[in-house]
Amino acid sequence: MPFINVKMIQGRTLEQKRELAEVLTREVVRILNVKPEVVELVIDEYPSENWASAGKLYSDK
Repeated sequence: MPFINVKMIQGRTLEQKRELAEVLTREVVRILNVKPEVVELVIDEYPSENWASAGKLYSDK
């Protein structure tokens, strides 16, 4: 069973998350030749003050 875990900063709309889940599932099905029912996806969202890049918090950018 393929399991996809997407980690991202909060702020995307429900529609964006729906589309992301749909597209990622479709491509996993195509590439791995599995049924959509076996593809699991979790979206973990974090506030910008809990995410950093290049030593800087996103909330400080």
